Amino acid sequence: MRKLDLYIIRKFLGTFFFAIVLIISISVIFDFSEHIDEYIDKEAPLRAIIFDYYLNFIPYFANLFSALFTFIAVIYFTSKMAYDTEIIAILSSGVSFRRLMYPYFISALIIGIFSFLLSNYIIPPANQKRLNFTATYISKQFRNNERNIHRQIEPGVFIYMINYETASNTGYKFALEKFEGKELVSKLTSRSIRWNKEKNKWTINDYFIRRIDGDKESFENGRTKDTTFNFGPEEFGSKKNIVEAMNLPQLNAYIEQQSMRGDSNIEAYKIEKYKRMANPFSTFILTLIGVSLASRKIRGGMGLHLGIGLLLSFSFILFMQISIVFATNGSMNPILAVWLPNIVFSFIAVYLYRIAPK
Repeated sequence: MRKLDLYIIRKFLGTFFFAIVLIISISVIFDFSEHIDEYIDKEAPLRAIIFDYYLNFIPYFANLFSALFTFIAVIYFTSKMAYDTEIIAILSSGVSFRRLMYPYFISALIIGIFSFLLSNYIIPPANQKRLNFTATYISKQFRNNERNIHRQIEPGVFIYMINYETASNTGYKFALEKFEGKELVSKLTSRSIRWNKEKNKWTINDYFIRRIDGDKESFENGRTKDTTFNFGPEEFGSKKNIVEAMNLPQLNAYIEQQSMRGDSNIEAYKIEKYKRMANPFSTFILTLIGVSLASRKIRGGMGLHLGIGLLLSFSFILFMQISIVFATNGSMNPILAVWLPNIVFSFIAVYLYRIAPK
């Protein structure tokens, strides 16, 4: 590699990590000042605050906005190079603008690979500790507001309940039906079902079981009974928290399982999966836009470049959020919703590249 490539890569990655450290330091200070009352009121241990929350908050936040940090880093140091006439000197020496992009894309590739590995394999386990801390010391307890819950928990086995209270881990008016083909072979109904943490089982109350074997039927009833089913209380908790704590293989298996069960939130799980793929790719698009914008020496200098860059980056984030809302409501395909901002801004990137100084 040429010295010029190493020079640009060092500037790119150095500015990128400096921007992350600076912005995250400010974010941690604001977050701590916002939640200090909860820490004091709920007597959160200092060790838990540091190691369970902030140590896991930092990589999560950094990866969440890695594309934005990349864009800011590219705009900042490239604009400074243009202001110091370094870009003009490089192009005048016979280096083409296309060749100039090589070290930028190498740096973007490094950041993209790290982002992919972090979001799919490293951050999810760390998220579990952060989310547990948040649920214990910061957030209000999650309440399941679903009514008339229908699920297929395994092939041919369906459950139903009026509602489920997460505070007591209790479901009301519970029913379970088993089918072989199209034939009903058993049905269980009970007044309520409650999760027993000590026994790691479900307790059904005032139950009645009807079993059908051809022309024969048998019945069973009782006051209480401990049993196991192919689902747990986490099925009715905060699904957002569940998927954030899953690595890619676990998320794929969970999506397949919940699709079989007819979960109404399946689009949100797919969006989470596709975002983990699309976000690293957006690093390349925003890098190309940043270089094309900031390589031109203009009268407004770095301030104007940063202003235009921030406007475009926040437009990208806003576009992403709007398309995700449409996908979550079921009016847009999830993979299209997640990749649409990348597709649109790819055209913007190509246009800006074509008009950039050569």
